[in-house]
Amino acid sequence: MPTRDTLGGVLHTYQKYDPARIPPPRPPATDLVSDAMERLLEFGDLDDPEALGLTEEQLAEAVEITPEQLAMLGPSLDSLKRRLEEARRRILERYETTTVRKRARAAFHEAAREARPPARHAEAFARAVREEQLRRLERLWYAQEDEQGRFAARLTGLIDLLGEVYQIDELAAKWQFTGREKLSVEEALEVKARLEEIESLLRQLEEARRNAKVFLIDMDALGRHVEEGDLDDLGRVREQVREMLADLAARQGLERTPRGYALTPQALRTFQGKLLERIFSDLQPGRTGRHRADVTGDGSVELVPTRPYEFGDSVAHMDIPGTLVNALLRRAAGGESAGPLRLDPRDIEVHRTRNTPKCATSVVLDMSGSMRYGNLHVSVKKMALALQGLVNREFPGDFLQFIEMSSFAVPRPAGEIVKLMPKPVTVFDSVVRLRADMADPRISAADVPPHFTNIQHALQLSRQHLARQDTPNRQVILITDGLPTAHFEGSHLYLLYPPHARTEEATLREARACRREGIRVNVFLLSGWSQSREDIRFAYRLAEAAAGRVFFAAGRDLDRFVVWDYVARRRSIIG
Repeated sequence: MPTRDTLGGVLHTYQKYDPARIPPPRPPATDLVSDAMERLLEFGDLDDPEALGLTEEQLAEAVEITPEQLAMLGPSLDSLKRRLEEARRRILERYETTTVRKRARAAFHEAAREARPPARHAEAFARAVREEQLRRLERLWYAQEDEQGRFAARLTGLIDLLGEVYQIDELAAKWQFTGREKLSVEEALEVKARLEEIESLLRQLEEARRNAKVFLIDMDALGRHVEEGDLDDLGRVREQVREMLADLAARQGLERTPRGYALTPQALRTFQGKLLERIFSDLQPGRTGRHRADVTGDGSVELVPTRPYEFGDSVAHMDIPGTLVNALLRRAAGGESAGPLRLDPRDIEVHRTRNTPKCATSVVLDMSGSMRYGNLHVSVKKMALALQGLVNREFPGDFLQFIEMSSFAVPRPAGEIVKLMPKPVTVFDSVVRLRADMADPRISAADVPPHFTNIQHALQLSRQHLARQDTPNRQVILITDGLPTAHFEGSHLYLLYPPHARTEEATLREARACRREGIRVNVFLLSGWSQSREDIRFAYRLAEAAAGRVFFAAGRDLDRFVVWDYVARRRSIIG
């Protein structure tokens, strides 16, 4: 008889285990926020949930139901389909359409004979009636001098009658009627509407069965063709999807409103997190990443490891338990057993510390008129959101200021980034030479064409914000697509297009002022339809004047370049 030794071990049997029904891996959570945020970034301030794709029906299309729910739904959908097909069959077997087609045509031609067209339109009118051409009748109506005249009113009636002829012809061609009951024109149009509704419901049921999108089904329309009890299973699944949707929306920061769902600050943070995940998912081992290079020394952050005390170390970082243990061990080794415990400098242990210096950054977002081409403004705003999310999550002590740049530079809080839009072009002359004294109380910013690019003012404002930060690590991230076309000289604003050497010199002068104050200017030049070699040369001259760098990026890669560079600079500061 076989024994445990001869069998080579114990065979274990798993009870109640079906290898054919292994639970599938949990799918990633449905993303309800990103599409709405993308629309908001593209179009700015949108309050309509339908425009943002945030109505309950639109969001429910993204919710996937479980196989168990789908299995329960299958028989219910089949039953509803059979009832709708039965309702369609009863209609087709009841009516005939030959008579109503003749009635509709007779009514049209009778009304046409009563019309009295002007002589110059008589031939065109006769042809339109003879050929039953709706477009010709419409063109005749537009040709009338008096739209309120008698013939124009007749034409309006004829157009309606011919439209009914077209619809009844479509009814007869689309469905095969086998009954004998005659229809009036009004009844025929009503039957056509009912059949079209049934066909639409059948397509919705088929779509729901194939893709489990139960919110595609028009329940009100379905209730007009089937019994209320037949909708119970479908109603239960819809209610489950509604509950799943409410839970997902709450976790992703969507707030329920009477018109649908609305974005909240939590939704913005969720979107920022997804941007960062996408950006850092492309990093390879050994490449730029978020791994800090720890620098030990006199710093503000205590680490777990300790070291012996050295002259000059701060006692604030002393490891008291470790120090007392050292003193006790030393006394025991010396044979002392009583008396007060006395500390020796050799006993003192201090925690190692890490220095985490602060970084101050001003981000200049170009919102001039050219940024609307190729949706460059969307890429700029996504970069700003990703950078803000990175700083809030990884470097909360850093200073980050956003500045909107067009004809003027304006500081913007992070909450307004999504609503920024490129300025509309208001001057279309090929050469523009404008000057405005902004000290004049009669002139305001609203009087100035807004779509020019004032890099000089943006750098000046950035320098003022960064000068108040108590850190030597200061930088300006300038995102633009080309040359400057505006600058200030005192209180006078100059708008010069094509770009002028006077504007470039004022901009470079401000860049050199940034360099003198220890502020680096990094230029991210976006490729646009109007970019020329001169744009690239200017970007190099600007970066050289401010001891900065130039990065060339397509719009879709901007967020990745800026965030990677920010992290790399943080690592260089720490290391």
